[in-house]
Amino acid sequence: MPDTASHAAERLAAIRETVARAAALAGRPADAVTLIAISKTIPAEAIVPLLDAGQRVFGENRVQEAQAKWPDLRARYDGVALHLVGQLQSNKAADAVATFDAIHAVDRSSLVQALGKAIAAGDRRPDCFLQVNIGAEPQKGGCAIADLPALLAEARDAGLPVVGLMAVPPADTEAAPYFALLAKLARDNGLGQLSMGMSGDYETAAMLGATHVRVGTALFGSRPPL
Repeated sequence: MPDTASHAAERLAAIRETVARAAALAGRPADAVTLIAISKTIPAEAIVPLLDAGQRVFGENRVQEAQAKWPDLRARYDGVALHLVGQLQSNKAADAVATFDAIHAVDRSSLVQALGKAIAAGDRRPDCFLQVNIGAEPQKGGCAIADLPALLAEARDAGLPVVGLMAVPPADTEAAPYFALLAKLARDNGLGQLSMGMSGDYETAAMLGATHVRVGTALFGSRPPL
């Protein structure tokens, strides 16, 4: 059942307050951290209360889901920015460029080349984050840390507007060292933005330099199993 606007506004305000407090502890302004509401698998009617409460930045995992769900919502609400936070198949690159304002999981050469061609062919240039497999986990996407400089160089040569790095630390472990490592990698490679932190660790991420935190469950509640 869709939540009420008042409950959505309360949760949103609480998360924003937590982000602002964490940023302040690190000597950063609250607006240095963008809250991305992860609305994957959430129906449009359950997103409306957050839109009514003023949230404008949302994240989706799948191109097709965003294409089906967001045109009507964007027609009703000004200023919506969509971020693709899931893995992207190279053959969906053109659709992703047409649909999203930022792409967070650029992690391999074939995807870099596909995105470069899509950007060159159109008039949209979504911000791109290179995904790093920060915990060297074989089951996760992301480039190896050692491969990051080469992938970044290739992405820049292909015309991608690379703004930062993204990572998902290993589950059930302390995230802070991985966030600190990602921040160092960004500094070493001249990148200013960091997409890191989810519902369970976004406060830590905000303290350690995140410019974008990806929060879903804390806003929408637990998702049903797929």
